[in-house]
Amino acid sequence: MENDIEKNGLKRQLGLFPITNIVVANMIGTGIFTTSGLLMGGLKIPLLLIALWVIGGIIALCGALSYGEVGAAIPKAGGEYIFLCRLYHPMFGFLSGWVSLFAGFSAPIAAAAIGVMEYINRAFPSLLNPGLFQTSWEPQFWRKACAILVILIFTMIHARGLKTGARVQNFLTVMKVFLIAGLIAAGFLLGRGNPENFKLGGDFNFDFNGWKVIGLSLMWIMFSYSGWNAAAYIGSEVKNPSKNIPRSLFLGTGIVVLLYFMMNLFYVFALSPSEMSGVISIGGLAAGKLFGSSLGNVFSLLIAFALFSSLSAYIILGPRVYYAMSRDGTFFRFASKVHPKYNVPSQSIWLQGGLAGLMVLFGTFDQIITYMGFSLGVFPLMVVFGVFKIRRSGEGSYRLPGYPVVPIFYLLAGTAILFLGFLERPLESTIAVFMLLTGIPLFFLFRKSTKNNPAHTLVR
Repeated sequence: MENDIEKNGLKRQLGLFPITNIVVANMIGTGIFTTSGLLMGGLKIPLLLIALWVIGGIIALCGALSYGEVGAAIPKAGGEYIFLCRLYHPMFGFLSGWVSLFAGFSAPIAAAAIGVMEYINRAFPSLLNPGLFQTSWEPQFWRKACAILVILIFTMIHARGLKTGARVQNFLTVMKVFLIAGLIAAGFLLGRGNPENFKLGGDFNFDFNGWKVIGLSLMWIMFSYSGWNAAAYIGSEVKNPSKNIPRSLFLGTGIVVLLYFMMNLFYVFALSPSEMSGVISIGGLAAGKLFGSSLGNVFSLLIAFALFSSLSAYIILGPRVYYAMSRDGTFFRFASKVHPKYNVPSQSIWLQGGLAGLMVLFGTFDQIITYMGFSLGVFPLMVVFGVFKIRRSGEGSYRLPGYPVVPIFYLLAGTAILFLGFLERPLESTIAVFMLLTGIPLFFLFRKSTKNNPAHTLVR
């Protein structure tokens, strides 16, 4: 039976609706509520900003379709880690998991928690500055403390079982989608916006420097779209994976592309390019401009709660990667332990929560998100290329539509974004590469200390 507990201790219990929710929740997060204002500072033209969000959505859809074929052929927990182990070599799988531990999950959890506190602080500035210490660092202290508390609460929820976590996740995701849809509809129907904003903007030169800015902008946008591969991380817990994994990836990504497009129309309708430029809490500012400061504060608070959904989705997905690595002998052994009552990799969940809390404690929002875009763009290229390996081997029951154009487009676009982004921001990109390379000696240390070597052939 498909819903029996597998040999690895995980149970196939999730259908299309909850895993599509996980995809949507994992995609809609900190990025869409923070990056558009930062991007406008470099792009200066609203229509160019909107066009890049659409292009990013097309790239994400191509990636989701490609991952659908790979995920259907290899329906196991662990996502890119398992895919790269089976398609290429265990070292590449380990490196993807190593990057995921920091840039793929722990850092986004920390960024989402900080984002929650920034929006709450925008709505209620005195709430996170009670005046107990009478020092200049008190507001920052309370924002960090509350962000860590949020991480702790959701880590505890998901450590108590996937069904409990999935119920919380479904509720938060549905609320977030309704919030965004309601905000967009109210903004255009009732808000005091200005359609002339779409015609404004400064000069933008499409020379090499301009293309570097576009590359960096798409890197930020793809960070906002990251999560389109979310269902692949819990393949061992999905019912009928050959059908539900591809469907959930495509449906979830399509929903988010539409919402992101409309959300950016909402921003531009509310704010001029100069008003948008450089603003992080762009959603609260736009709502305040359209509906007045009081309703703007209400929407800021609602956006903060919407970010809970993304934080929750990251906490669900990440531990399945460390769990899979540990079972293959390329990570700490405790990470593969499944709780006997809740049937979840609870120690991996707590490891991730602890790392995210440390990032909140010692880092800033900008420091956490700057290097993530480059880090998260490398290994999906290898997975998408794996579609060609699967086709040559004749494995898998699902065939993505648009082959080979869809994976080729993703590979070309993703490579160009990384190249241009590196040239525009070499320091942050170099740090990302350095973190990746530090995983190579660790891989051999783990392999040396265990006799449990993973197979790296396609799943039969």
